[in-house]
Amino acid sequence: MIVVSGIIQVAPSDHAAAAELMKTLATETAKEAGSISYAFYADLETEGKFRVFEEWESEEAMGVHFAEPHMASFMGALGELEVVGTAIDKYEGSEKSKLM
Repeated sequence: MIVVSGIIQVAPSDHAAAAELMKTLATETAKEAGSISYAFYADLETEGKFRVFEEWESEEAMGVHFAEPHMASFMGALGELEVVGTAIDKYEGSEKSKLM
């Protein structure tokens, strides 16, 4: 399993536009083969700051995702916003278990 977790931060004035882009991307990505979970979460204290969290069945499934038209649309539209910073990491794991 592949897990992706990170931060995308845009200018506070672009918060609503980014949220709409992220909502569309998450909805479309959920339909993809190999997508276990894919979501964005707005930071409660910093307007414009979002966490992305993804789980993929495989590296191949995640690779196909990057070639999807909805991903290209997202990246193009995000490029039109004032992106303050990004920090996104990928983790590979073989096991998942309930913590609580």
